[in-house]
Amino acid sequence: MNSRALIGIDIGGTKTAISLGSEDGSIIDKIVFPTAPVVEEVLSAISAAIETLREKHHISPSAMGISCGGPLDSKRGIIQAPPNLPAWKDIPVVKLLEERFAIPTFLENDANACALAEWYWGAGRGCNSLIFLTFGTGLGAGLILDGTLYRGASGLAGEVGHWRMADDGAECYYKRGSFESFASGCGISGMYRERYGERLSAKEVCVRAEAGDEKALSVTAASARMLGSGLSLLVDLLNPERIIIGSIFARSERLFRPLMEEVMKAECLPLSLAKVEVVSSQLGESLGDMAALGIARDNLWLEEDDA
Repeated sequence: MNSRALIGIDIGGTKTAISLGSEDGSIIDKIVFPTAPVVEEVLSAISAAIETLREKHHISPSAMGISCGGPLDSKRGIIQAPPNLPAWKDIPVVKLLEERFAIPTFLENDANACALAEWYWGAGRGCNSLIFLTFGTGLGAGLILDGTLYRGASGLAGEVGHWRMADDGAECYYKRGSFESFASGCGISGMYRERYGERLSAKEVCVRAEAGDEKALSVTAASARMLGSGLSLLVDLLNPERIIIGSIFARSERLFRPLMEEVMKAECLPLSLAKVEVVSSQLGESLGDMAALGIARDNLWLEEDDA
């Protein structure tokens, strides 16, 4: 089968990226612009970017995928006011774009989309069951189980950041003591602020930790141990072949892996632990773009399988 053209739309709180790519994961071209506060302005800019890419490359895409933070309804194609996009309240983005372009269009939350991209083109290739953890500003999981993206009854599967892991912890999007309040950018920054009274980004905390700063190291150690605890629950519950972790873990793996593995060895069922491999995201800075393309590819193939 020849590799068909796909459009990937990655809608974020600060920027939106429109990528033209193909089923093999190649990115042909991309347009990036700031995400305006007004929904209609963003939708107009998305449409204009799609038109520009189609006309510039004389390509008619076979499908379009939209990656966005949740909550959202992937079945109905509706974005439901994510924390970083509060103005996007019940926006039927799939319907609007399909009416404009007459191209099959699909919506998925960003963690699921990243899981698909890593499964098709990255660190998850060849796996039948894998978990992708975002470990970025927040914490979410995408689940590929027995060769299929698992969404759950309400499309909310994988919201592991909400798990109550402790009585304390930084104040984050969900609740104090949540998995996310330890293993995320919000959590790392919040822990440092609450312990030492200084506002630093998670990146700055990690840079200081890598330079040997004891305060920063105490925070990354707490994050690493909680990461190990959360992964242990996932390993024993789902028995995956591979766990892929993005963003902060991928950039600063040496800060997290030793303590994470120490906790996992103590907590996991030995047979399940022996089967799983924990790795960093392989797609790096291209992950967001390829995640949106992965949505288009996945749904395009599902429709063909059902035909």
